Formats: sequence, C-alpha cells, structure tokens
Amino acid sequence: MARLRGILHTKKIGHTGTLDPMAEGVLPVCVGAATKLCETFTDHDKEYEAVMILGRSYDTLDVTGVLLEEKEVMSTKSEIKEAIRSFIGGYDQIPPMYSAKKVDGKKLYELARSGITVERKSVFVNIYDIEILGIDLPRVQIRVKCGKGTYIRSLIDDIGKKLGCGASMEKLTRTVVGEFRIENSYKLSDIEDAMAEEKISDVIVSLEDVFSDLPQARLDAGLSKLLRNGNVIRGKELRQLLPDMAKDVKEAARIRMYDRDGCFAGVYEYKISDDIFKPYKMFLN
Repeated sequence: MARLRGILHTKKIGHTGTLDPMAEGVLPVCVGAATKLCETFTDHDKEYEAVMILGRSYDTLDVTGVLLEEKEVMSTKSEIKEAIRSFIGGYDQIPPMYSAKKVDGKKLYELARSGITVERKSVFVNIYDIEILGIDLPRVQIRVKCGKGTYIRSLIDDIGKKLGCGASMEKLTRTVVGEFRIENSYKLSDIEDAMAEEKISDVIVSLEDVFSDLPQARLDAGLSKLLRNGNVIRGKELRQLLPDMAKDVKEAARIRMYDRDGCFAGVYEYKISDDIFKPYKMFLN
C-alpha cells in the first residue's frame, strides 16, 4: 500500500481485505472517495486456485511454516475427489491461528508468533463449488468458489483431516473478487507505467462503473436539494418522477442517484417499512 500511495501521489487509499503472505492475485484497492467502499468488497464472493500437498501438516497450514507431521497418502484418487467434494455447500470452519482475524482486539497471527494458541469460534462458510483441476499425488490442484470469510488454508487442512493423512497449502491465487477478475487486474508496474504515460484513467474503475448493475435516477431540482444534503427521499416522490419504477420495490434495493445536472451523487437503499430511500454511500465533494 505504501508503494501504491507513492505511485499515485495520494494518501487516501484503502485495501479491501488481505491476502495470505504466500498468495497472489486479485486485491481491489479503493482510491479517493472510493475508500468509502472498502468494507463492501469484503462481503463479495471470491474464487481461488490452490495447490494442496497431501501427507504434510504445518503449523501455519501452509508450507511456509514448521512441518509438524508427515504421513503416507493411502487414499485413492476417487476417495480424494469424494472427500474434497463433500465440502461443497459449506461447513463450520475454525479460523487458523496464523490469520489477521482478531480475538479480544489482538490479531491471531501475533498471538501465534508469541507461541500462544487461543480458542476460536467456528464460523459457517459458503463453499459454492470446488473444481478438481488435477491430481498428481501428493499434490492436488483445486478451484474454489466461496463466500466471505473462507480460509482456503483451513479448507485444505480440513480436507487432509478427513482423508486421515493431513494436507497443507502449497500455492494460492485469488482469481475473482465480486466482478473483479485476475485477467482484468494490474500489477504495480502496470500502474507505474500508466502514471508515467498519463493514462491512469485507463486502469482505474470509476465509481459509476462499480455500481453499473444498479438502476439509476436523475432527480429534479427539488429532490436534488435533498440528495445533496444526504436526506432521505420518499418512495412516493421518486415514483412520481420515475413512473416506470416498480411499485413493489424490495427491501434494501439500491439505486444510483444523479442530481439535476447529471452528477453522480451516491447510492440510496430502500426501506420498505417507511417507504423511503436513504443514503447507502454518498460521493459528493
């Protein structure tokens, strides 16, 4: 992050989560007014490609740690596939000690490095799909589509426990975060080049594009005043302005709001009990 601040010549930068130290891949970064969106990206679904090595267990659950145990892999390929696929749908996962998750205000990895192990509560994680890309024992390559809060290291460790031989993560690449994909991502060197060539706008996704899947509304003078002040807007008033807007808008439905001059002001969210749209994220200067 420090290097990126230097490249972009700005202090207002926020990342949208963390990657394992040995991992690479997609990490959306928010700049300027978009830093208000940082926490929203942590809720997005993700996709990973990982290589697990069976028969080896490390304290960090990946090969960067201390080897604790080594066992022979006795399972057949079909048994390995069955064990892996049994996790599809989701399960209660215990966060690893070597992680940035906090317990009583302290990061777990800081406690782990001090030789302290604490009890962690299990958290249900959604595993939408696990595709087995290849098996060349003791290594297995997988692609995982999952919900927020999933630790791939823990998933691999749990697969190893189910097989009875143990397993650890050897390689991890995050390929998708929400609508952001690795093939459309940029390295720091790419951003440096874009800045040098004054083409940084080519590599930055605008706030409007982030919300491009949402319906939009351009308000009249009266509602624009409410919008600029961050006030709620009654559903009745918005429907009068937008006759095509459905009357049965669902709870928490979101809409892009533009003022009378066509300036993108922010995103509003619907509260059905009061029939109002209230600010979700505002981006006015």
